[in-house]
Formats: sequence, structure tokens, C-alpha cells
Amino acid sequence: MPSDELVVYTAAMAGSHDVDTAVAYPVIRDRAGTLLPTRRVARGVQQVARAHGCDRVLFGAAAPLALMARGLKRHAGVVHAMGLTHGHEVWWAKVPVARRLLRRIGDDLDVLTYVSEYCRREIVPALSADAAARMERLSPTVDKERFRLGLDGTVWRRRLGLTDDQPVVLSASRQVRRKGQDTLIKAWPAVLQEHLDARLIIVGDGPSRARLVRLARRRGVSKAVIFVPAVDWSEMPLVYAMADVFALPCRSRLGGLEPEAFGIVFLEAAACGLPIIVGNSGGAPEAALAGESYLVEPTDQAELASVLQRLLARVDRGLPR
Repeated sequence: MPSDELVVYTAAMAGSHDVDTAVAYPVIRDRAGTLLPTRRVARGVQQVARAHGCDRVLFGAAAPLALMARGLKRHAGVVHAMGLTHGHEVWWAKVPVARRLLRRIGDDLDVLTYVSEYCRREIVPALSADAAARMERLSPTVDKERFRLGLDGTVWRRRLGLTDDQPVVLSASRQVRRKGQDTLIKAWPAVLQEHLDARLIIVGDGPSRARLVRLARRRGVSKAVIFVPAVDWSEMPLVYAMADVFALPCRSRLGGLEPEAFGIVFLEAAACGLPIIVGNSGGAPEAALAGESYLVEPTDQAELASVLQRLLARVDRGLPR
């Protein structure tokens, strides 16, 4: 899209000046650190749309930002509005007040996207028939020129002090309870019984980090579980390349209000040739279709350990992973 046909309105955040000056199109920063559809923000967005002659709008988070769609169409000359969903709309669809707001969002948008068939099924009951018919799938994809077979797996093994033949299981994601890194740690003692030098590499940050470190200590696997802070996206292909298996036994929480919507990490790992272990939550099984995958019940430590042992046995025998 030509730079003179695009304008971005977004929240203020650290380091935004460097980001904004590096792009050719204008970026308007609201003073709020989190963008919400308040009256003040709605007025600001309308002013920007009028000033730049915008006739189309894309809401990066349909819920709640697309609550501004109606005002943009009425007062700012916008004729087409599209909103992206990410997964949290599943609980919006189940909670009474949020459900009514989601219905309004669907009615006011010309297109509402969904990331997985699971999410579509969960969101549709909250929408009108017309809004449901206008939904379109927009799932994450992977740059297969960057995430691919044949990358140098020794780079990160050297950084972490691992040998070339040491079995490695990778789990890369934000560290929150839903992602299931705790189940991996609980399963790791059983893995070590058959693969003494195997290492579990947990990459990422998040509110569960300290809890996971304590769990590894209590389970007696601190030396076999390596925590790596969040890695820049440009480095991730080499991170995948050091591993023999990728595992993220994600789970649904809060009675189904917090599922895994999809899971681009599964696509990235599969593109790098790794077998992937996927928790049976939400839309994650759809992402697992990308390659050699193993679906596990998220809290079944014995099943998870069994699959890990089987896959790592192939590594021990020098078989293709």
C-alpha cells in the first residue's frame, strides 16, 4: 500500500519514536498507553480519519476497538470497516454484557475475521446472522524463507553450553498458565529416566516465569531445564534449529473462557522440520495440521512424558526426527 494512503492511530509506548520515524506513513500516537474506545479516543480517531480523508478502517483488535466503527461511519466518512479477532473474543461471546457488545461490533463491521475454525464456532452464536455471514478467516502464516530446514542448530547450542548430540526439547511462548510449560516441567523427571542428558529449553517471558523456576527446583530438574528470556523474532529460526522436538501443551482455562486460539509457534516449528506436541485446547489442533504433530491432553503428564520419550528415542538412535 502506498505510504500516502495509510495512517496509523495507536497507543503511546516506550521506543515509539524510533519505530515511527522508520516508516514512511504517518503514525498518530494517543497519549494513553492502552488504546480503548473512550469518547476522547473516538473523537481523536474521527478527527484523524477526516483530516487524512480515510474511507476505510482496520481495527487491530475488533473487541473492543471496533465499538468506534459506527461513529467513524456516521461522522468521519468511513465507508468500510474491518476488525481482527485474536481469541479473547471467545469469552466475550459467553459473558452477557460483553456478548451484547460483540454483537454490536459484528453488526457495525463489514468484515470480522477469525483465526481458527474453533474461534469462529465460539464467536458466531453472539452475532447476528448477517454479521456471521460476513466473517472471514485470517490465520497467521509463516515466512518459510526464514523458518525452514537446514539452519545451523549449533549456534544456540553453543550459547547454552549444549553438545551437538544432546537431546533438546524446545518450548517457546509467553509464560502464562494457559501455555502449559508447568506440565512440561512436571513430566520432565520421567523423561530424564530414559534420557539422562536431555534438556528442556523454555524461551520467553511472562508472569509465570518465577513460578516455573520454583516448580523446576521443587521437581529436582533445575539443571535439566534452561530458561531463556524472550528472544528477538529475527533469532527465532536459529532457536528452533537447535531443537529435536517442539512442545507446548497449552490448555483451556476458566471453564473454557481462556482457550488457545491458534498458535503460530506450531507453524514456525513445523516449518523448521520439528515434530510438534500440541495441547488439545481451542484452535491449537488446527495449527498442528502444519506438520508431524502429536495431540496431547494438556494436564496428562504421563501421556506427555510418553510422547517425549518416544520422540527423543529417535534422536538417541540417530534416526531422522
